[in-house]
Amino acid sequence: MIPVEREALSWALRRRLTWAMFAMLAVFALFLLRSWFLQVLSHDKYSALAQSNRVRTVVEKPERGLVFDRYGRPLVDNVPSFDLALVLDDVADLSATVEQVAGLLGLEPEPIREAARRQRSTIPYLPVTVRKNLTLRQVADVEWAHIPGVVVLAETERHHIYGEMAAHLLGYVGEITERQLADPAYAGVLPGTRVGQYGVERSFDRQLRGVPGRRRIEVDAKGFEVRELGREPPTLGNDLYLTIDVEVQKAAEEALGDRRGAVVALDPKSGEVLALVSRPAFDAEAISRGISPEDWRRITADPGRPLLNRVVQGAYPPGSIFKVAVASAIMETLPEPYTYFCTGQHPFMGRTYRDWKVQGHGRIDLFRAIVESCDVFFYEYGDRLGIDTIADYASRFGFGARTGIDLAGENSGTLPSTQWKEETKGEIWYPGETLSAAIGQGYVTATPLQIAAFMAAVANDGKRFVPSVRLGLWDHATDRFIADVPRALSPAAVSPGTIRTLQTALKAVVGSPHGTGTAARSRVTTIAGKTGTAQVVALADDTLHRPDLEDVPVRLRDHAWFAAYAPTDDPRIAVAVLVEHGGHGGGVAGPVARQVIEAFMAAEKTRPGRGTLPEYLASLRTTANGYAP
Repeated sequence: MIPVEREALSWALRRRLTWAMFAMLAVFALFLLRSWFLQVLSHDKYSALAQSNRVRTVVEKPERGLVFDRYGRPLVDNVPSFDLALVLDDVADLSATVEQVAGLLGLEPEPIREAARRQRSTIPYLPVTVRKNLTLRQVADVEWAHIPGVVVLAETERHHIYGEMAAHLLGYVGEITERQLADPAYAGVLPGTRVGQYGVERSFDRQLRGVPGRRRIEVDAKGFEVRELGREPPTLGNDLYLTIDVEVQKAAEEALGDRRGAVVALDPKSGEVLALVSRPAFDAEAISRGISPEDWRRITADPGRPLLNRVVQGAYPPGSIFKVAVASAIMETLPEPYTYFCTGQHPFMGRTYRDWKVQGHGRIDLFRAIVESCDVFFYEYGDRLGIDTIADYASRFGFGARTGIDLAGENSGTLPSTQWKEETKGEIWYPGETLSAAIGQGYVTATPLQIAAFMAAVANDGKRFVPSVRLGLWDHATDRFIADVPRALSPAAVSPGTIRTLQTALKAVVGSPHGTGTAARSRVTTIAGKTGTAQVVALADDTLHRPDLEDVPVRLRDHAWFAAYAPTDDPRIAVAVLVEHGGHGGGVAGPVARQVIEAFMAAEKTRPGRGTLPEYLASLRTTANGYAP
């Protein structure tokens, strides 16, 4: 029995050994199969992954194009800046890394942590900027610490050479928003990129921002660069040449001062904007560099609304300036003679409409009604015309429609009619409302830009152009200047005789002893213009049309308007000035317009001569063929 038992035991052992051997062979076969799968079938995939751990493609941001005035004088340039960034793919512990960096630089960790969360990208190894404008000492500390995933980026920041001057025109840049990233217009722009958010920085962002470059680098196990393997340099953004003249812009800024309001000057023969001022202003450079949430809330909550570009976005009753458009309707549609007796009051349907001149103007004709700005005359003739005829002729000069300027957010103003009121208010038009509209009050509103464009059209014999702020672009890819060409609009459909009468009357507004615009009279040139005093609220009879009285709160005083052009025999500049709650237009806004016009005339005498940038730009603007040096 013992040999049999031994034989059975030996057989069981051999069977177990056999199964163990088969198991080992199966495991070995699986290892071989897995190795074959990884090294043969998946070779390309894992080779690429291995390579990406060693070799990376780093995006190089392009330098943003510069901004110049119409004579090549720089307005916005770039200055170097060092930014702290995190490569999140190389950061093992974000919280620990943030604490280490914050302690190293003496910063609060939470803003850094929040910036990293906000900008987290799905793009591998894309640096996320968490702190801008490091000092040289901070740069040295970061480089010396050699923290994995922490890098210093050499960037550029926008620098506004003249400070807050032309802030609403130049605008600012800021980090691209989620909405912009989803917009096809920003296709290819990486998260965290700074793009134009306001002014010309926004309007011409695509041209200014350039094209990113690429660098292929080899990195070590901690993600630090070892060497550069290849490079495609970024394409510099195009330089932007604006239509404004620095000297005229300075004069407009100084003339308006710290008062709330707007100044805009145009070339009547092209629509080019020579100056654009809105007050109060803001520090566009500070916003471009990045301000705290508290500072941003302070700006947006400011009751003066500094971010409002009053030139294109502010809609105000135009006051007596609108009488010029009404006068064109009178001459085009009603029979002569255009006369009326002004007693200073105009009874109408149980209500008395008063003139600014309490004793009245006496027997007055259309010419004198414009020169002396007689309200009663336009009450009477506005009633004869009717609101729809007034709206028809005012629209021929651009009222009630956007001008089409190359700036975002333009307001169309309001040009009321019977149809407009029915559609917007669901009400019928009342005859008394026509009287208010005839003197530029009631529902009528316009932007300072519309007023300037209107005055330019009158100065230019009815010819109209789309206002523009861009003169052209210098394309660095082709090294050529690409000039813009003025865009003509349909002329104001009124007769030449009507235009000539308006021009003569506007000249007398300033030049005649009885004109309301004598404060704008100049010894340098002849100025034609029109005053406007736009009522903010209806005051008691004893203060009506006397908004400069000390007992009237500033917020209730009338807006002061003045629109003008010069020289009268060859108009080369048209200006509109609005001073919010300034009182009488002639005495307050008129001198501002005069200073702007005189600065323009003085600058004309000192501009560079032949063979310089102005001459090239003038010829390019005519031919639009470009110029290659």
